[in-house]
Amino acid sequence: MAITFPYDLLTEFPGWSTEFDLLWRQEQSRMAGGQTIVKDLGSPLWTAAFQSRLLKPNELDRWRARFKALENGLNQFRAWSKSRCYPIAYPGGVGIGTVSGLQLDTIATSRKAIRIKNLPAGYTGRVGDYIEIGNGNLHQVIEDFTASGAGLSPLFEIRPHLWPVTAINDAVSVLRPACLMTLVPGSFSSTADIATGRAVIAFQAMESR
Repeated sequence: MAITFPYDLLTEFPGWSTEFDLLWRQEQSRMAGGQTIVKDLGSPLWTAAFQSRLLKPNELDRWRARFKALENGLNQFRAWSKSRCYPIAYPGGVGIGTVSGLQLDTIATSRKAIRIKNLPAGYTGRVGDYIEIGNGNLHQVIEDFTASGAGLSPLFEIRPHLWPVTAINDAVSVLRPACLMTLVPGSFSSTADIATGRAVIAFQAMESR
């Protein structure tokens, strides 16, 4: 069976995301009076670091081979924070109900606040949740919210700001929300212990749009 991209790397990855945050693309200037002027040069991109548990030799060789499919940053994979496969209020997905068919209902003029429709009645969103809008547009919730009985959220803020391609009625996902990433070239490491042949795999990745 042919390998397809974006590659499904993380579903079975035996490890954790040790870092998952925004890389701000900014220019900073310090004024003589001590004020720092910050200017955005582009929307921030998600960056991440991942690390596996200690792998036995056979596991290690299997995962070394799987990473070769990414060709040191040439090919994309779907990436998410391993701690946020489910919303904070629903650990393990317990009590979340049906969350298919979610859509973007409203976009604030600032493009940093949104309203979601078709949520389960009373759905609770928490600061720190992630949501995916459209195909791979990943955002983090920075205001708590509760959906109405009709499944409509209030306006709540997210970061980063919405990308220009985002539009009303785009699909929204709250389960394993992800973006597309590629390996940071040269960041993959898997040096084995000389006595046991076991090793930990570690790598870094950057959002690739």
